[in-house]
Amino acid sequence: MDAMMIAMLVGGLVLLTLGGEFLVRGSSKLAALFGISPLVIGLTVVAFGTSSPELAVSVQAGLGGNPDIAVGNIVGSNIFNVLLILGACALLVPLTVSMRLVRIEVPLMIGASAVFLLLGLDGRIGLFDGLLLFAALVVYLFWSIRAERRASKAQAEKNGEAPVKHGAKAILINLGFVGAGLGLLVLGADWLVQSAVALARGFGVSELVIGLTIVAAGTSLPEVAASIIATIKGERDMAIGNVVGSNLFNILCIVGLASIVTPGGLTVSDAALSFDLPIMIAVAVACLPIFFSGYTIYRWEGALFLASYVAYVLFLVFSATQNPALESLTNALLVSMPLVIITLGWTTLQAFRRGDHRL
Repeated sequence: MDAMMIAMLVGGLVLLTLGGEFLVRGSSKLAALFGISPLVIGLTVVAFGTSSPELAVSVQAGLGGNPDIAVGNIVGSNIFNVLLILGACALLVPLTVSMRLVRIEVPLMIGASAVFLLLGLDGRIGLFDGLLLFAALVVYLFWSIRAERRASKAQAEKNGEAPVKHGAKAILINLGFVGAGLGLLVLGADWLVQSAVALARGFGVSELVIGLTIVAAGTSLPEVAASIIATIKGERDMAIGNVVGSNLFNILCIVGLASIVTPGGLTVSDAALSFDLPIMIAVAVACLPIFFSGYTIYRWEGALFLASYVAYVLFLVFSATQNPALESLTNALLVSMPLVIITLGWTTLQAFRRGDHRL
């Protein structure tokens, strides 16, 4: 049994690697063919595709009468995407941030996160709330693609370039790469989560710890693979766009659809309202000074993101298990958080003084 699970674990990693490779290759080629930047492809096609596991899990959980799983999956994935994925990518290579992200998408991510909390203050995300969120996604997609096409057309006319005719064969081939990549990512994530859970149980790890760590992170594995491979291949706009776009998609589309199809809407627990949702908003807000600081995510900032995610997971586990170390961890966080806030404020001020405020 263990040998089979280990083989499944390795197979899942291989599928994730291949899926990320195919998805990034096909998406970047489609971007070039249609005059759409890799950033916008990352914000839309790649982001939405890699969020398909979250969509499947949350909708199924809502229909199955498990709204806490649906809400927890979305909130946990958004925290994971920023802190772990961007942190890991920035540790590999410092990430250059597009001015558009700082000016448009990150404020939208912060706004969507805040709206999520506000809509859930009555303890439920209802049918009307879900329709409102999904309508906001449609408007964003329409505006984003239209604005990008218009900018590309204007640039081509300025440069005196003739409109390019896109060959149907090239489009179909790259759509095939995108479709195959998404399929491999979803299958690889499923294999990896199943095998990791089985192995963890075999080693006597509790169901609670499995749920808070392996399963929670499992639905975000496609984003991990796609963003890291995009970073390695030099498509850094796509890597950052994937994370920010996934977070927007998780709130606007997945919360929207799950609350629409769930009878009575999604229940939002007091624990989520008082702790997890505020943490998700704080993580989104933290992106603004870090992205704004020289329009680069430096390695030390990536390390800060990763350390924050480790602290968050430890806090969840210690709280749930009533670990005696919880008090020490809480005290450490109370001391370190003001220092982090002061550091982010200082780097933002320094960037502004250097003239990096190109907004």
